[in-house]
Amino acid sequence: MSIWSILVVILMLGLLVTIHELGHFIVARLLKIKAFEVSIFVGPKLFSWRKKDVDWSIRALPFGAYVRFSDFDEEGNVIQSDDPDLLVNQKRWKRLLVALAGPFMNAVLGIILFLALFCINGYATLDAAPTLEDSQLYNAVLELDGEIRGPGENTFCSGDTITHINGSRVFTYLDFYYEMENGVSPVKEMDVRFISSKTGDSYTLKLVPELTQKAMIGITHYGDTDNKYNGWEVASVYDEQNGGHPVLKPGDFLVRIDGISVSDEEAISKHCQELKDGEMMTLEYVRNGEERKDDCVVSTITVTNDRGLRVIYNDVDSVSHFFGALKTAALMPLTVCNVSIKAIGDVFEGEEEVYNMVSGPVGVTSVVSDVVDNVDSTFFVKFLSVLQLSAIISIGLMFTNMLPIPGLDGVQVILIIVEMIIGRPLSKKAENVINIVGFVLLLALVTFAFASDIIRIVLGG
Repeated sequence: MSIWSILVVILMLGLLVTIHELGHFIVARLLKIKAFEVSIFVGPKLFSWRKKDVDWSIRALPFGAYVRFSDFDEEGNVIQSDDPDLLVNQKRWKRLLVALAGPFMNAVLGIILFLALFCINGYATLDAAPTLEDSQLYNAVLELDGEIRGPGENTFCSGDTITHINGSRVFTYLDFYYEMENGVSPVKEMDVRFISSKTGDSYTLKLVPELTQKAMIGITHYGDTDNKYNGWEVASVYDEQNGGHPVLKPGDFLVRIDGISVSDEEAISKHCQELKDGEMMTLEYVRNGEERKDDCVVSTITVTNDRGLRVIYNDVDSVSHFFGALKTAALMPLTVCNVSIKAIGDVFEGEEEVYNMVSGPVGVTSVVSDVVDNVDSTFFVKFLSVLQLSAIISIGLMFTNMLPIPGLDGVQVILIIVEMIIGRPLSKKAENVINIVGFVLLLALVTFAFASDIIRIVLGG
């Protein structure tokens, strides 16, 4: 990790927390609730001023921010007061709105960041793109009103909108990619539900894979060979590569296999058909600008013909595309929630390691470091990647802050809702029990997050 990646993470998280706290402040002021202080960042004061009876300050350490709704005496104790303008003396619905304002602001910020990303770089719709004749989608059979339509008989039209994969609702392209990667094994059948762009009717197609055996290179890659290294940029690496000890990593550029350039796809395909299980092949690749060469054990795997399921990308070059981008960005909180729930389900089903579910500051820094320190990426690509990470983390903070843990808004939300139900505040004893349980959960979560970061670093090592 470089100092630059650490600084980017600190500044990014500091700004996200600041926006969160400003959400509390803005709603409080709209409801005529008194605030004593707003601090942007923490630590020693760099600048301070007073405006409309509120002390504002910008501090030196971008590790967070806070809004102070109580006054303190010289010994640091909260001054009890019957002042009707204080937050503690407000009606419950007002206190609830203030508590929810911070997480809501994180969701709004995430939507704005995604919209900015889409306006700059375009966005993926859920409208299906044209498919090839040998794909599973082209060969799908549709039974509609007793009539069976086979391959090529208008069973699918480009532009039809994908709504469900194997019965699971997809809201944006992120749900779509998650379901395609994790929803069902590539060698199993997949049901895809569409809405016709012509009639508005809903229909379902079953994608049936055709299974064959071939030698495994063990990667997926982006499109054609790149211009810089004349190689394949690795998108993902199968865990089974090299007998379970992968040689390549995402972001590498595979240049040659046994001396054959990957730009000669016909020769590469023929060579892979000749390789036998247990033989060795030599992979030449570039990682972070450094040329490398490693031997890799050949293994044969079951492969399928292409699903044929792609989505259409749009540039924001018209009013309709702008609103399409806005709709996609607005659905991102639902997508993040949807994918998170499914990922938790994967853990319980044994399909995902539990330490991959939680990431602490070390893990976040590691992810940002992979982006910031990549010598093969331009500044513009790094900027877009950090922008997307910021958007996802901001939306993630919305859900995290709703956890019933002391210091997070979830505790206040629960206490206020309980007050609304029983018609009175909880006893101090009950409130203390909730805080103690929440504090234990907080320590467990922090410990688990750091442990998960360390395990990922060691295993990725």
